[in-house]
Amino acid sequence: MAENVLHMEHVTMQFGGVVAVNGLSLDVNKGEIVALIGPNGAGKTTAFNCVTGIYEPTYGEVSFNGQTILRNSPKGKMKKLYAGDVPAADVKPLIKTPDQITKMGIARTFQNIRLFGNLTVFDNVLIAKHMRAKQNFLTAALRLNYKEEQRMRKETMELLEMQNLAHLKDEIASSLPYGLQRHLEIARALATEPSLLLLDEPAAGMNPQETLELTEFIAQIRKDYDLSIFMIEHHMDLVMEISDRIYVLDFGRLIAQGTPEEVQNNERVIEAYLGVTHDAED
Repeated sequence: MAENVLHMEHVTMQFGGVVAVNGLSLDVNKGEIVALIGPNGAGKTTAFNCVTGIYEPTYGEVSFNGQTILRNSPKGKMKKLYAGDVPAADVKPLIKTPDQITKMGIARTFQNIRLFGNLTVFDNVLIAKHMRAKQNFLTAALRLNYKEEQRMRKETMELLEMQNLAHLKDEIASSLPYGLQRHLEIARALATEPSLLLLDEPAAGMNPQETLELTEFIAQIRKDYDLSIFMIEHHMDLVMEISDRIYVLDFGRLIAQGTPEEVQNNERVIEAYLGVTHDAED
């Protein structure tokens, strides 16, 4: 039986009267690359934000390695406004913050690159390393953390070498070509030592050659870092090439799931992407 890493159960995210994610349930198992796809506005990034604690889901539960990290039900005015497909029962809320979730072993990248643009490549990764630093305010203030700082700098350099970015360590992040900025953002996520990596449209803005290189890169880091990967992507060649399983959202609802071949031949998926309509029956 596959070892479950991420589990989403009936996750619903509602903004006012708009239900962006509607009763989403899915799993990512250990070692898998799982893709979440769908047309623009389907709710994919909103689902990611619910996993990483950026949003508190209106209803539902998210578990990581068998431990609940987010659980909620409608409160206040939302009780009357709630329009999710899954009826919402009152539950005791459990909300972990994004930094707590990162420390548990979930890292992510963003659709729009969010590097520290004015810092060097080295410093971008080093900052992420500090998330697991064995130090506190007192040791830092008294400069008692020299060995810990040296360890983090050494590990940062080793990570840059593994990612073929060492020769760029002193370059300002914003000066890098777009593809290398994407690469650096993933390296920074890896610096937090995750077991689950969320990639939000990693191939966005890339040309075909860069996308091909990225496909190989994602497969390699899964192997090198023993990762499970949950990915949003619009480049279907990349998705079909690298994914073990695929979930498909449309208007916030899960409309299909399965292997790349199963999803590729699913009529509901084809309709969602192509906007196929059926004539009314007589």
